[in-house]
Amino acid sequence: MTSSLEDPTLEKNFKGHRDAVTCVDFNPNMKQLVSSSMDSSLMVWHFKPHMRAYKFVGHKDAVLAVKFSPSGHLIASASRDKTVRLWIPSVKGESTVFKAHTATVRSVDFSKDGLSLLTSSDDKTIKLWTVHRQKFQFSFTGHMNWVRCARFSSDGRLVVSASDDKTIKLWDKGSRDCIHTFNEYGGFVNHVEFHPGGTCIATGGTDNTVKVWDVRMNKLLQHYQVHGGAVNGLSFHPSGNYLVTASNDTTLKILDLLEGRLFYTLHGHQSAATTVAFSRNGEFFASGSADEQVMVWKTNFDSVDYNEVLKAHRRRVASPPSKHVHDPAPRTPPKTPTRTKEIDAAREPRDMYSQEAGVMEVGPALFSVPQPDGRDYSKFIGMEEKDAAIGHPQTTSLERRDIPPQLATTLEHIVGQLDVITQTVSILEQRLTLCENKLRECLDNQQKITLQIRPNE
Repeated sequence: MTSSLEDPTLEKNFKGHRDAVTCVDFNPNMKQLVSSSMDSSLMVWHFKPHMRAYKFVGHKDAVLAVKFSPSGHLIASASRDKTVRLWIPSVKGESTVFKAHTATVRSVDFSKDGLSLLTSSDDKTIKLWTVHRQKFQFSFTGHMNWVRCARFSSDGRLVVSASDDKTIKLWDKGSRDCIHTFNEYGGFVNHVEFHPGGTCIATGGTDNTVKVWDVRMNKLLQHYQVHGGAVNGLSFHPSGNYLVTASNDTTLKILDLLEGRLFYTLHGHQSAATTVAFSRNGEFFASGSADEQVMVWKTNFDSVDYNEVLKAHRRRVASPPSKHVHDPAPRTPPKTPTRTKEIDAAREPRDMYSQEAGVMEVGPALFSVPQPDGRDYSKFIGMEEKDAAIGHPQTTSLERRDIPPQLATTLEHIVGQLDVITQTVSILEQRLTLCENKLRECLDNQQKITLQIRPNE
């Protein structure tokens, strides 16, 4: 592997949001970048110079997550308004909307084939949907607190989720069972991602740490304490050799997973770094912040042949588990002292331009189709939806208060009863969704029959 060719450089700085940026993702065709914000909008930025950015409006509250489909033809967005929207990333801004959960929706993720959509929510559930017609499939239930993030494995057989109950759960998509629970005792888990090879997961949380776990042996591989604030987001380089992280300490960190060390510290954002993501080819990564800015960085530091690495990952999925050179190694002290390269973007304006003008507002969505279910189930959740751009609510767990043991026991019992009610409501909601789908099919059939009877009208 040839590395350390050049240091990462800041290439572009996009400005247009009016509140904290919550999520970023690259279009696989590398022509666009999407970002979401607490200002309730999505922005689609173009890499061609002088092309106007698209601002998509339609959500009624903060947009907390966005994701391009594998084909790049759709964008999924998750919002605090309890809905998920599917957008066509063009100037028309066409979208469909469906009520996905009974509380804030925290994350969205497409399966590799683009046919399924995974959502997670403050209602403590993870749900699977078909992208076509947004049909509900089933739920993963077992978390005892808000589910911040859920992701598919590269082969689509596993799902991983991170929660405020201080656990990371690994699910079998086929059986719908939780096959392992990783206990994150140090803090609440903000973000989780699968390693490109599917053998590991990485997590970041409020205890300021980054941890890499082996999902075959179910053990902790690496533990990094490199940030001075909560870790809000992270992303694997496509080679699987590096991990980039974003933190409340305003910095981005790049970790060398093969050597188990901090590789780079990047300064550029003026406030908490909330999100970060590598492009599909690894040549760029983007970051967002509470300073309302989106930054695009050029990677530069690795010239590995990504196609060969990805072929190796595909071979690994099809073969029995074994040790591979691209698996993150257990973290051991380096044999020789290492120096961490610090990069201050403010001092390196090379190849950077700031896009502040030329924003085209699109919306409200031209083809928004709301679900007929307008009920509000929030009173059953037993938890107020008080949230902010960064950090966590003050009262999401009984452990955060100093209360008498007897009262704590009583409250735990109440929470348990509320969980039962929540699951019951979830089942009722699933049945209601099935009824709605049947009704929609009946209406579609009736319309077809009517057109056949009266073709000339």
